[in-house]
Amino acid sequence: MHTRDFPQLASIEVIQQGFETCGYICSSKIATAVYLAFALRKPILVEGPPGVGKTELAKTTAELLQLPLIRLQCYEGLDEAKALYEWKYGKQLLYTQVLKEQLGDLLQGARGLAESVERLHRFGDIFYSEQFLEPRPLLKAMQQERGAILLIDEVDKSDYEFESLLLEILSDYQVSIPEIGTIKASVSPMVFLTSNNTRDISDALKRRCLHLYIPFPSVELEERIVRSRVPDIDNQLRHQLVAFVHSLRELDLKKTPAISETIDWARSLLLLHARDLDEAMVQNTLNVLLKFEEDIAAANAGLRKLLRSPGSA
Repeated sequence: MHTRDFPQLASIEVIQQGFETCGYICSSKIATAVYLAFALRKPILVEGPPGVGKTELAKTTAELLQLPLIRLQCYEGLDEAKALYEWKYGKQLLYTQVLKEQLGDLLQGARGLAESVERLHRFGDIFYSEQFLEPRPLLKAMQQERGAILLIDEVDKSDYEFESLLLEILSDYQVSIPEIGTIKASVSPMVFLTSNNTRDISDALKRRCLHLYIPFPSVELEERIVRSRVPDIDNQLRHQLVAFVHSLRELDLKKTPAISETIDWARSLLLLHARDLDEAMVQNTLNVLLKFEEDIAAANAGLRKLLRSPGSA
C-alpha cells in the first residue's frame, strides 16, 4: 500500500478532514498515528477504555480508503484454525466419494500395492492444495489484491499463544502452510489491534506495533462528535448534556458512560423534544447512559450537584 494509491492518507490534516467526512471526529494525535502507521507499514495497537472509538477507527479507515474491512474478534481459546486457515474437510470427503469409482480404472493392471501407490503419487496431494483451503481472517486479509484493513479486535481477550502466532504474521505478512508452502501478501494489509487493557499485552507484540492510547475525549471534542452524529440537537442542550456526562465520569461507577452512550442520550433527548436538562428529564433517561442499577442510584443521589456542575446548568 503506497501513498500514491491512497491520497486520503497524504498528510495528517488530510486524514483528519477525511475522517470528519466519514463522521469520525478525532484528535491530531489519532490522525498522526494513522499517518505514521501507514507510512511505516506498522500495525497500530490501540488501547483505551471501552467505547472511545477504537474499533470505529479501523472501520472509518476502511471506509475512507474504500478497502474491505476484515475483522477477527478475539476470545479465549482462539486458535490457528479459526484465525488463519483450515482445510475444507467436507469438500475433501465429497470429492473422495465422487472419485472413488474412478480409482478402479486408474489402478487397473497395477501389480501389487507398491505400483498402486506409485500411480496415486503421480497426482500429488491435490486434496491439500489451495482449492481445499478455507482462509480465515488473517489469511484472507493477506489475499486481498488492493490490500485490506485488518481489525484484530480485543486482542487482550486471546491467549499468549495466539500472540506468538501474530508475531510471526505481522513481522513479514506471510504464513507457512506445511502442505502448500509459504503464502506472502502481495499487498500488506493495514492492521489495527484493539485492547481494553483486561490483561497486559506482551512486550514482543508491543514492539511490533505503534502504540496509541485513546482516552475519553475532552468536552470540546465530544461536543464536536455529538454535533457530527446528532446535528439537529440544540447547541445549548448539546453543551449541557456533554458537560453532564463528563461529570458522571468522575463518579466511581461500575461502567463509565462511553461516547456511543453520549450519542444515544443526545438522540433520546431529541426524540423527547427536550429543550433543556432538568432533573425529571435526566432521571427518566439515565438508563440510556448507565447500565447498572447501582450506578443509576449513585447518580440520582448526587443529581442536583451534577446538574449544577460547570456547563450542565
